[in-house]
Amino acid sequence: MMATVLTDLGEFTVTTGAGDGLWLTPDQAAAATGWSLRPEGLCRGDVCVPVPKGREAAFVADDRVNLAAFWAHLGMPAAHSGDGDVWVLGEAADDRAASLRSLEAPDFTLPDLHGTAHSLSDYRGKKVLLATWASW
Repeated sequence: MMATVLTDLGEFTVTTGAGDGLWLTPDQAAAATGWSLRPEGLCRGDVCVPVPKGREAAFVADDRVNLAAFWAHLGMPAAHSGDGDVWVLGEAADDRAASLRSLEAPDFTLPDLHGTAHSLSDYRGKKVLLATWASW
């Protein structure tokens, strides 16, 4: 089954495995989340989270990783549509709160009226006014 996965790294179209949960190949999981399957568990950079003993089948089976179970194990929010074709893997509330306390805007890139791309990181160390607008 095809599914769309939304994470802090972007939007990904993946082929999921059968059953409950979000069963992805290790390559799909790494691309969508940055977490890769290694012998010591699921790792992102130097941080590794071991698969809980006695619950291995809920996390890894048939060469696939259940990201929904892993996300719940990390205490981070995961939501999906009724038929499971769209999944959102969110950031932990503590991490979001720390980002807000830092008062540092996340980097992003947007084009100007002439199509030239500008990144917020290009202006680090300078005063920047961010003006936003929404119709709602």
